[in-house]
Formats: sequence, structure tokens, C-alpha cells
Amino acid sequence: MEEWLEHLINSITPLDEGILDMAQSRLDSLTKPRGSLGMLEELGKRFVVIRGDLGARVEKKVVFVFAADHGVIEEGVSAFPKEVTAQMVYNFLRGGAGINVIARHTGADVVVVDVGVDHFFRPTPGIFHAKVRMGTENMAKGPAMTREDALESIRMGVEVAFTYAAKDYNLFAAGDMGIGNTTPSSAVFSAITGKPPEEVTGRGTGIDEEALQRKIKVVRQALEVNRPDPSDSVDVLCKVGGLEIGGIAGLVLGGAALGIPVVVDGFISTAGALIAVSLCPRVRDYIVCAHRSAALGHEVALSWLGCRPLLNLDMRLGEGTGAAIGMWLMELGERILHDMATFEEAQVAEGEEAP
Repeated sequence: MEEWLEHLINSITPLDEGILDMAQSRLDSLTKPRGSLGMLEELGKRFVVIRGDLGARVEKKVVFVFAADHGVIEEGVSAFPKEVTAQMVYNFLRGGAGINVIARHTGADVVVVDVGVDHFFRPTPGIFHAKVRMGTENMAKGPAMTREDALESIRMGVEVAFTYAAKDYNLFAAGDMGIGNTTPSSAVFSAITGKPPEEVTGRGTGIDEEALQRKIKVVRQALEVNRPDPSDSVDVLCKVGGLEIGGIAGLVLGGAALGIPVVVDGFISTAGALIAVSLCPRVRDYIVCAHRSAALGHEVALSWLGCRPLLNLDMRLGEGTGAAIGMWLMELGERILHDMATFEEAQVAEGEEAP
């Protein structure tokens, strides 16, 4: 393992049980029946525990849309051409995409991270230039990228985390953009969880049955050709992954090292989380799974992570749309923890424990 990556992983510590107990004690003292706000209570507690400070407040929220292209697109696995990746990046920058609408409503900023789009973007507000290469190779014929490229994509995700932490953001969300990226994500799911390709490969952007069967065949072929080592997630990433998947893995690792919660979006973001957790199992405690995607196979990955999704809205857009909603819910949980009155403060008689 690279020295910088090993050092980063070693800096990720277990959560402070003392803060967890204090947060639970405060929640139990609020003017409500214990546990009556369900997951909102858990989210408020998770936020302060991850931050390592009982008094921590959500200051600034940001959704990172990691964008990259994929060589496997030439196998006909998507309903859209590769050029749509760059076109959608411009749409994000203009504020016209689904994630922009949801982020504006939930009070989050949106930053596009160009980690591997096959297009040159001029320096523009709202884009973080982190390009490792102009997209991956066709994983059905050989490795998607070199091991060095895979490690660099992870490092760029870590750099994003540290850069925005220095700008006082303390709640992150991971999103994605990349035509064809459900195919490498399915391959990552299959390689790490051991499930066969047909159980983790869905229709993505809405391909027909013939294209779906071709896509499953491509995922199986990529796994057979490259034989990724499930015990080495960097090997999985470089052989059948994507640059945005590596970037998201780096964001998750960087967030954990900084004590910043990372809200994970859907199918592709969860693939990044699988890579990160495979590298450092302690990272599980620092991520929040925003929603269960309607995409086939997502439940398999969530189960492997041991992560309970907050929502099930039949969403499958990506971009960080579900994660933006999840961040807003975590902020709401933090507000409940801090702003709701206790029984003592409100001079309300506390109920007895139920028998």
C-alpha cells in the first residue's frame, strides 16, 4: 500500500463512545417520548459523534459530483452517448440539473469534480479540476486503468475533502456523473460482494432487455478477463472500476480522517463506499447511506456495507440527488438535538418509563 494511503487510513479512529452516550442522554431528556423522532434522532447523534464534539453544528453543506468517462461505453451498455457526460457537467455549472434544484432547496452548494471526463474544461467557478486521465479504457478488453491511476483518483478525492474542510464545510455528500458508469459499478459490486453479475446489474439509464443482457455479459467478461482480487480493492478499482468511483472512495476516506460525515448517494457512490470500506472497515461508521436506489443490485451493496438507507423514493438519477436530501435530514437531526427544549428547560413533567 502507498505510504500516504496507509498514513491516512491509520489516522481514521473509532468513534468516541463518550460523546455517543452524552448525545443519547440529551436526546432522552428532550420534550418528547424517548426515540419518538426515530432516525432523525440517530442522525443528530451521528453528526456530533463523527465530529467529535457534542456541541457541533452543521455549518456548510456541499455535494460533490464526481465526473468521469468510461471506455466500456463502446460495448453499447448505455442508452446515451459518451458526450453527454461533458454536456451534463456544463448543465451542473449553469445550475439546471436535478441536483442543482434539490441542493438549492436544501441549502447545499454543488461542486463538480472533474476526475476523468474526456473533455477539457476551462477554469470555472463550481468545478474542481482533479483530472487523472481522459476516461478509462474498455474494461471488457483489459484493465480500466493502471494501479497508479486508481490510486491517484483516490488521492484526488482525499484532496477534495481536505480542500473543502479548510473552507469550513463540515458535511459532505458524494454524487456522480459518467455515462456508462453503472457497468463498472456493477462489476465492483460483483467483485467485492461475490454476487454474480446478473444479481447486481440493472438497466441503468433505461436500456431495453437486449441491451441489459449485453451489459450483464460485458460485466461478466470484464471480471473474467481482469480477475480482480476482492481482497485488494485498489486492484478491483483499477481493473473494473472508474475514476469517479475512486474519487468518491477518496472523499469517504478523507471525510473520515477529518471527522466529517459523508452522505453517500446511490448506485455509483455506493461503489465508491465499497472501495473505501474495503480499504478501511472503520470508515463504515463515518458514512450515511441516503437512499435505496431503484437500480438492481443496490440493496446487495447496502447489505454488504451494513448500512440502513434513510429513504426509498424509487430514485435512480445519481448526481448526488438522494444524498442532498440525506444531508438536509442530518442537519434537521442536529437541530433537534441542539434546539429542542429539555423537560427541565420547558418545565414539563417527564413521563414515566413504560412497563
